[in-house]
Amino acid sequence: MLQGMPAVDLRATGQNIIRFRKQAGFSVRELQTVFGFGTPQAIYKWQRGETLPTVDNLVVLAQVFRVSIDELIAVKN
Repeated sequence: MLQGMPAVDLRATGQNIIRFRKQAGFSVRELQTVFGFGTPQAIYKWQRGETLPTVDNLVVLAQVFRVSIDELIAVKN
């Protein structure tokens, strides 16, 4: 990897998802319903910074939370 290249900060992105979810008034279970997931595990993994939502799911999150994708994704240098 090249020095100084930006990378997604999974933990900070997870914190952003938590913050915007709460600001929008959604519970994890409500988001689970929005996505049609059988369990909430994917959402919990996003919030803990274990995984990153797919691009499609980021688009949905941004629309649901009424923020830009850039606001959701935290970048570190």
